[in-house]
Amino acid sequence: MVKYFLGHSVLRSSWDQVFAAFWQRYPNPYSKHVLTEDIVHREVTPDQKLLSRRLLTKTNRMPRWAERLFPANVAHSVYILEDSIVDPQNQTMTTFTWNINHARLMVVEERCVYCVNSDNSGWTEIHREAWVSSSLFGVSRAVQEFGLARFKSNVTKSMKGFEYVLAKLQGEAPSKTLVETAKEKAKEKAKETALAATEKAKDLASKAATKKQQQQQFV
Repeated sequence: MVKYFLGHSVLRSSWDQVFAAFWQRYPNPYSKHVLTEDIVHREVTPDQKLLSRRLLTKTNRMPRWAERLFPANVAHSVYILEDSIVDPQNQTMTTFTWNINHARLMVVEERCVYCVNSDNSGWTEIHREAWVSSSLFGVSRAVQEFGLARFKSNVTKSMKGFEYVLAKLQGEAPSKTLVETAKEKAKEKAKETALAATEKAKDLASKAATKKQQQQQFV
């Protein structure tokens, strides 16, 4: 039994811009789990298509129940191969990714097609498919459910990271990350609290001074 995912996303940038940003996605604030990326093969075919293979190293924390199944010395880093085919004439880019270690625990295979949006030629749409499988006897279904949930979460982060990189390449101010937004809100709250405390102290001091003057008048 294999878990299947089908998704569709739109980036409000041209295909050329998305193609350029694809190779510059890392690092970004949403991809801190991506440790390394290396190009291991690249060639241009006679029909002018660009073929590339990259090796990515990512870190993914296993759920506690999975940690019990594997020795403590098992590496938590995941090695991922990414094959891509770029067809500049038809403005399509197709990528295939899959993990090459921890395959006994889980294999996640993904296929993405980047093409010009059918409704707006200045936008790019992404058709995404994924297959999650596990060969662990007795717990394969739980592993697949976990893998699919994590994959969906990573897709959201990937899209946010893509938008962040595109904004930087286009000279725009990238949208703030959730952490940055939370920090700013915390600072604003602290300022408001400090200002309120200062005003309260001034008010109490003023009342105390007025009360002292009134007491002196009756002496």
